[in-house]
Amino acid sequence: MGAIEQPPILQLPGIPDFVTYTWLIMIVLAVVAFAASRRVQLVPHGLQNFFEVVLEQFVTLVDDLIGREGRPYLPLVATLGIYILLANLLGLVPGLMSPTASLNTTAACAIIVFFVYHWIGIRKQGLLSYGRHFMGPVVWLAPLMMPIEFISHLARPLSLSLRLFGNMTGGHILLAAMFFLMGLDGLFGWALSGSVAGLTVGGLVGLLMFVFVLAFLVPLKILVSLIQAFVFVMLTCLYIAGALEEAEHHGEPHAEHH
Repeated sequence: MGAIEQPPILQLPGIPDFVTYTWLIMIVLAVVAFAASRRVQLVPHGLQNFFEVVLEQFVTLVDDLIGREGRPYLPLVATLGIYILLANLLGLVPGLMSPTASLNTTAACAIIVFFVYHWIGIRKQGLLSYGRHFMGPVVWLAPLMMPIEFISHLARPLSLSLRLFGNMTGGHILLAAMFFLMGLDGLFGWALSGSVAGLTVGGLVGLLMFVFVLAFLVPLKILVSLIQAFVFVMLTCLYIAGALEEAEHHGEPHAEHH
């Protein structure tokens, strides 16, 4: 990987790059949020209008997946969604890096979700009632269901972190490889060498690759960034919704339907 990419232009001594760019995103979001809310008006315009539209999308998503009882968790869901989206897109800016291309960042977000939705379930239902989620629909299945449920829940942060990390890192490597092939050490360098073959073959192929990257790979990377942020937020909402649901009482007969 180090052979095809250059280090980011902004580096702080002794601080990992993903932490530096996480701070950068936090600063940008804080400044923009302050600017948008500094003069709140009844008829929004500018940044206020933009952020109201964005938050309305998150409100709709939370209402659809959790219900109105999920409104208290809107700040968590919206913060994760906006941060992950900006972190995904930051890697498209030359000289910068995407914090979500580091497993440390994606694992941190996933672990936060893991502990928060369990805390929400315990706070809502109590420890014993929430524990029924892990015991299955009937009492005699509890010894079998509990290990399966524990493994399933432990796999959730692993799945959340690896999915986001893999997609962001894969796209980053692909773009880095394409620009490396087109650079001065690649096709464009061959085209500028002065040879006829370099000018024709290297220049033509390099130009075609450049158009392919701008017209296809970059829009695809933007789409993947949006989809991955949406998937992370959607799964977070589903986990919270599952934690808020009342577990089925063990040993109670089901009501007959006529």
